[in-house]
Amino acid sequence: MPPTRSQPRRCLLALAALVIAVALFGPVRAMAVPATSEPADPTAAGSEMTAGKAAVLGLVEGVTEFLPISSTGHLLVAQRLLGIGESDATKPAADAYAIAIQAGAILAVVLLYFRRLRSMVVGILGRDPEGRRVFTGLVLAFLPAVVIALAFERPIKDHLLGAGPVVIAWAVGGLVILLVAPRWERHAGGRALETISARQALVIGVVQCLALWPGTSRSLVTILAGLAVGLSLGAAVEFSFLLGLVTLGAATAYEALKDGSLMLDAYGWFNPLVGLVVAFVAAGVAIRWMVGYLQRHSLAIFGWYRLGAAAVATALIWAGTI
Repeated sequence: MPPTRSQPRRCLLALAALVIAVALFGPVRAMAVPATSEPADPTAAGSEMTAGKAAVLGLVEGVTEFLPISSTGHLLVAQRLLGIGESDATKPAADAYAIAIQAGAILAVVLLYFRRLRSMVVGILGRDPEGRRVFTGLVLAFLPAVVIALAFERPIKDHLLGAGPVVIAWAVGGLVILLVAPRWERHAGGRALETISARQALVIGVVQCLALWPGTSRSLVTILAGLAVGLSLGAAVEFSFLLGLVTLGAATAYEALKDGSLMLDAYGWFNPLVGLVVAFVAAGVAIRWMVGYLQRHSLAIFGWYRLGAAAVATALIWAGTI
């Protein structure tokens, strides 16, 4: 008897439910022993970081930042595997570094989408209506995340920056891509980015707030939101990249002002510069690959990847590696 259409979906749901259950209950062993609180110690943080580790983290950041697979989740796992930021004494510097190297990915978007950015600047000056429309859309999409991030920054860092929540977000995001995204991708055409309305931009901005849960992926939720409001896949991807330029730029500037001196005291200038340069190159390659790939394929590969990453991370949690 041939399988019914619902059977693959049931298998996916069962797999994700298993991964989520393990992610929820796996860390219970670690919670049995309360963590000791240590004061921040730049010297201890600096001894954890080498140029090689800085380059690895830059590579992870650059490859994953604009792909719908969550850079935050990958960086969190990578830091734990490399033994960086494992104590209260070293974590502030490690967290600041993870955000600071986003500047490399931001610069890659500036380079690759320079024409679009120039169009928006001309639009602000009143000489390009389409550029002004895109700029207005980015502003409207950016504002909700600012409000929510500032209001919930501490609860997010205290309760969601852990391997368990990241695994859950990876699994749920993978299911959404495989089970929900195809319904929107099947709509032929879609609106061009230059026609984006204030309402469409605001909806994308509100949905972007979901990405404050580490592991969700800002790129994923903004691309899917763009498809849901009627943009073409190409337009949704480009708007996601441009919105990331604004959102990540603001987050990087905020972190630099708040904890930048702590990071520099711990790591100096060289290691952050290594991470930034590697992130710049890796992000440029990843963006160009993704744009070309999605011209011929669906988002499904990223859904399967997220489920695989969730399964691997779950195994690492149970093994006590992360």
